[in-house]
Amino acid sequence: MKYTVITATFNSDKTVTETFNSILNQSYKGDIEYIVVDGCSTDQTVDIIKSYQEKFQLKGISFKWISEKDNGIYDAWNKGLNIATGDWISFLGSDDIYLKNALELYNETISNLEYPKDLVYSNVDVIKNNKTIRVINGLWSWKIFRRKMNIGHVGAFHNKEYFKIHGNYDADYKIAGDYELLLRAKENLKTAKVTSTTAKMAYGGISNKLIFKAFSESIKAKCQTGKLNILLCYLDFLKEYSIYFLKKVI
Repeated sequence: MKYTVITATFNSDKTVTETFNSILNQSYKGDIEYIVVDGCSTDQTVDIIKSYQEKFQLKGISFKWISEKDNGIYDAWNKGLNIATGDWISFLGSDDIYLKNALELYNETISNLEYPKDLVYSNVDVIKNNKTIRVINGLWSWKIFRRKMNIGHVGAFHNKEYFKIHGNYDADYKIAGDYELLLRAKENLKTAKVTSTTAKMAYGGISNKLIFKAFSESIKAKCQTGKLNILLCYLDFLKEYSIYFLKKVI
C-alpha cells in the first residue's frame, strides 16, 4: 500500500519545519510519498523545502516539490493530486502535524477493511498556544454531514479512486472545498474511522480568519452539491454564525 501526503505552503517558514519532521518521524516503514506544493513563497520556505530533500531521501520517503503561483489552497492541492502516485492520498496543512504513529494507524485500519472505502478519517486535536482547545471527533453519517462538516479532514486519507470518479477540488472555493468534494458522493460516501487521534491542527487558519466567507461557502456547497433545501441551508448559517458570535463575546 502506498500513501501520499500533500502539503501546500505559502510563507510558512515559521511552522513548516515541524510539519516536515512529523512526516520524517513516522513509525510506519512502508511506502510513503510526500509532495509539497509551494505558492512562490517570499520568505525562507523554499530554502527549508530544499534543505529537507536529502533528509526525506535518507528516510526512504519519495519527495517531490514545486514552487509556482497558484489560485489558492485547492488549486495547490490539485497540482499535488496531478503528480501523486499513492493508493491513498491525504492533505496535511503547513502548520499541522501528524502524530508519530499516524500512518501506522491508518495503514492498520485500511489493511483490515472488509469493503472498499472512499475516505478513512480520525480524531483531530485543535491546538492553540500549544494546548488542545477542542477535539474534532465526529462520526460520519449523511444525515449529519449534509448539514455540517463534522469530521476531521486534516490528514484523512482519500482512496485515489474517489478522485477518478468525482474529480479534483473546485478551485473556486477558498475555504470549504474539502467539504464540497466529499458532498459529491452524497449518501453513497463510504467511510471508516481510525479510533484514535492522528493529527494536530493549528487553530487560526484561514477558515477562522474569514469566518463569514467560510459559512457562506458552506451554504453554497450544501445547496449546490449536497442538494440541501435552501431554507435549511440558511437556517444552518444563522445557527452556526450565532454560536460563533456568542462564543466570541463570551
